[in-house]
Amino acid sequence: MTYEIIWEPRATNAAVRFLKDDPTGLAAVYEAVDTLATQPRPAHSTPYGSQDVRRLHVGDYRVMYKIDDGVIHILVTSLGRIPR
Repeated sequence: MTYEIIWEPRATNAAVRFLKDDPTGLAAVYEAVDTLATQPRPAHSTPYGSQDVRRLHVGDYRVMYKIDDGVIHILVTSLGRIPR
């Protein structure tokens, strides 16, 4: 089963902002999110609150996403940079 990846506008806006400073890091984020289409619950992701919401760390970034098995899509709700 392949899931459709949908980005919420605020996650897309964050990605656009981060792209200017870190194109390599954002490429890794997009690659990791694309992988969620076939493997929505990878071992290196963790549940966050509800069972349907998960958090994925990719380098300096954190991706929050919601899995909807009934509609077969993954909604990327936010993208943030981890403070260092």
